[in-house]
Amino acid sequence: MGEKISPFGRKVWLSSPTMHGPELEYMRRAYETNWMSTVGENIDEAERMACEKIGCRYAVALSSGTAALHMAVKLAQVKPKDRVFCSDLTFDATVNPVVYEGGIPVFIDTEYDTWNMDPVALERAFEIYPDVKVVVAAHLYGSPAKIGELKEICRRHGAVMIEDAAESLGASYQGAQTGTFGDYSCISFNGNKIITGSSGGMLLTDDRESAGKVRKWSTQARENAPWYQHEELGYNYRMSNVIAGVVRGQIPYLEEHIARKKAVYERYREGLRDLPVEMNPFDGENSRPNYWLSCMVIRPEGMCRQVRGDREAVYISESGKSCPTEIIEALGKYNAEGRPIWKPMHMQPIYRMNGFVTREGDGRAKTNAYAQWEGAGEDGNPSDVGMDIFQRGLCLPSDIKMTVGEQERVIEIVRRCFA
Repeated sequence: MGEKISPFGRKVWLSSPTMHGPELEYMRRAYETNWMSTVGENIDEAERMACEKIGCRYAVALSSGTAALHMAVKLAQVKPKDRVFCSDLTFDATVNPVVYEGGIPVFIDTEYDTWNMDPVALERAFEIYPDVKVVVAAHLYGSPAKIGELKEICRRHGAVMIEDAAESLGASYQGAQTGTFGDYSCISFNGNKIITGSSGGMLLTDDRESAGKVRKWSTQARENAPWYQHEELGYNYRMSNVIAGVVRGQIPYLEEHIARKKAVYERYREGLRDLPVEMNPFDGENSRPNYWLSCMVIRPEGMCRQVRGDREAVYISESGKSCPTEIIEALGKYNAEGRPIWKPMHMQPIYRMNGFVTREGDGRAKTNAYAQWEGAGEDGNPSDVGMDIFQRGLCLPSDIKMTVGEQERVIEIVRRCFA
């Protein structure tokens, strides 16, 4: 990489919480009034504000986005051995709740336009598995999927849609906020999300009865009786009034965070435009992302040789070329955090034997030996799109507290990897 760049004076994070002050005031109010458990004003107000911001009728504040997804799977009545179609290129929290209820995930490949579930592959999956009645679709890195198309396919096949909007709070598709398209939708307030509570999530729905069921299930399914009466399985999933105070204080800053995230994305796009790379895409005609993470993918002609095993990766440096492993290592040397793109679910050891459907056909999930660049076709455009994006892509530091100067140094580090 030639002469070294001066290191950052502080850690440059991928995406860390940005606090503003009201969060602490609402937490203090919970402390001073002694409402420290899973009931209180902060919870009620955070739910109301989420409904108002997103445009849904009911929001149930829960301990995590994963808990919200689990409740959605339960509402969808997934039973043991039921197949469920799931996004392939995503974090495993999208998929694991299906297994909690005994379901069997079948993974639907990704499309290049948005890096989300491919509607063509989903339609093909219903031809192969016509009995499937539940689809779990995620919006990756804050860019909306072609959710209108996916929802229409679900409608024609009589399937329930669960929308995983954990990463896309504030993003919209055709003027409507993500989180309003699913029969049941889920958002996350994890520490690295665009709006955070340090933890927490919400189940979103327009159905009053479903919201009531989740409120009951998430508080150990206690019946309306003078003693602790339980007639069905319950969970300790309710959000605390303290965490809700952080969420309540954060929500008014959502649009500001999106604007600052967009500025980070645009600076990367300009600063890297003459390299053989592309930024994570979105459907500009139909969607407005929240730019949660700025990611890039290296074009095939710009890739040096890289091989990944289950836990390690090796590469060979080449002049004018680079790879995700080299760039992430270079950033780490200068105290900046980069990460690989989510490893597709069908490549994960726990799910390798599950079904996996692409737009060109179906088959068992590939073994990890297939998850190398050799899996691509001669044109560098393999049918296994998720594997291809994982192989060539990475997440860049996207923290909105990163200064312009710090981001310029990140860009310089990336550029030197291709020198």
